[in-house]
Amino acid sequence: MERKIKTPKDSLVHMTELVLPNDTNTLGNLMGGRLMHWMDIVSAISAQKHSNQVVVTASVDNISFRHPIRLGNTVTLTAKVTRAFKSSMEVRIDVFSEDIPAGEKTHSHSAYFTFVAVGKEGAPQNVPDLVPETEEEKAHFDGALRRRQLRLILSGRMKPQEANELKSIFDISQKD
Repeated sequence: MERKIKTPKDSLVHMTELVLPNDTNTLGNLMGGRLMHWMDIVSAISAQKHSNQVVVTASVDNISFRHPIRLGNTVTLTAKVTRAFKSSMEVRIDVFSEDIPAGEKTHSHSAYFTFVAVGKEGAPQNVPDLVPETEEEKAHFDGALRRRQLRLILSGRMKPQEANELKSIFDISQKD
């Protein structure tokens, strides 16, 4: 059976939230856990749009909060699939905060989440291939294999010597 092909724009999702008092810590900033929850939702929707299946979160890359997001700000999250493997998909999320009265918009941060498409019994399901169209999409697509190999090494599911895409970054040519 031939796999379907989709582009990143087929999985594009935008979500906007207003930061309310229940979303903030004692300093009046958005709690990181609340933002990660929103990131998980927007990226899961993106992965579902790509796969047309139920998805589960498999991993979350490093999330560094560069700028605080204040009470009353709006938060816009944009997500799209950057690469599809057999049953998994990498999704990039970009987070922007906006103080509308002040006219200030800030790119808070970006992150990558990985999802696996699953069937009714919970078994992994094949997903459509992804074909990047723009130069930016091609760069994210190319980097996805390196990020995937790093995730697999960190989780203990791949030996560093097997990570062909990472050899240019790390000297992993030596044997254990």
